[in-house]
Amino acid sequence: MAKKEIDGEGLDIPNRIKALPVKRPGPIVAAVIVALLAAMLIQGMITNPRLEWAIVWKYLFNENVLEGIRYTLELTVISMVVAIILSVILAIMRKSINPVLRGVSWFFIWFFRGTPVYTQLIFWGLFSVLIPKLSLGVPFTSIEFWSIDSSVVVTAFNAAWIGLALNEAAYLSEIVRAGLEAVDPGQTEAAEALGMNRSLIMRRIVLPQAMRIIIPPTGNETIGMLKTTSLVTAVPFTLELQFATNAIANRIYKPIPLLLVACFWYLLITSILMVIQSRLEKHFGKGFDARAMGTRGKQPPLPGKTEGEPKDDVNKLNEAAFTGMTA
Repeated sequence: MAKKEIDGEGLDIPNRIKALPVKRPGPIVAAVIVALLAAMLIQGMITNPRLEWAIVWKYLFNENVLEGIRYTLELTVISMVVAIILSVILAIMRKSINPVLRGVSWFFIWFFRGTPVYTQLIFWGLFSVLIPKLSLGVPFTSIEFWSIDSSVVVTAFNAAWIGLALNEAAYLSEIVRAGLEAVDPGQTEAAEALGMNRSLIMRRIVLPQAMRIIIPPTGNETIGMLKTTSLVTAVPFTLELQFATNAIANRIYKPIPLLLVACFWYLLITSILMVIQSRLEKHFGKGFDARAMGTRGKQPPLPGKTEGEPKDDVNKLNEAAFTGMTA
């Protein structure tokens, strides 16, 4: 239907009011000011000779930088996958009826949330010094069935993702717990009435509904993890993106251009992660989109109303709402 018909322009309405739109100069003035400031910032970044854009383009696709991106992505993916698995287990333990499981979960979250991730990474870097050998045997005796040098197992790369994953799991577990508690308890009661066991209820009923609440903060934590990988120099692990650009900067004595290189790649990867997060939110948000209340848009026009006028009987809707509040 044409816009004029919807607005009633083609109808002969007596005593039509010719209303003029209210002028709002504030948003226009604000937009002009912001545009000017943005133009000044862009012009300053382009023309500032100290940024040395030629060096930025030269090292943007440097092989050491690309290798650093690969290790950064590997650390991010492995750490987040392990952290998500651990967080679900910890969240379920926090809701368990077993006090031992609840206590272990609480202690894990308390410890790893209460100490800086940089300190934890230093600890994992010194793991082979603190515990030179990993062994399996009879507890409290010298009997060993199997042993291995801990430096073989806990390498610099393994120490980096283990430290990141354990720290992240403590934060994600609270996010998962909040999502689980947001699901209506009636869902669990209905599933129990159908004879479903607790694990099946969690996998098929509770978790799918909780994902709508869990996904947004988890996406933020993933983006935060991408940037937290720059701290693995504490292990020390020296192959990720930030250390790779710092090494080049120290070699050629040009720190600012190499910082811009690191910023460019972090922003690019973060943008991709934000798109993925948005798609996941839409997927798990199906069925929860806002819908119009009442009968709006679901019935033909009421008698005496045209296609361009509201299709609801507003008085009846208001009466129904008023009756419901006073019942």
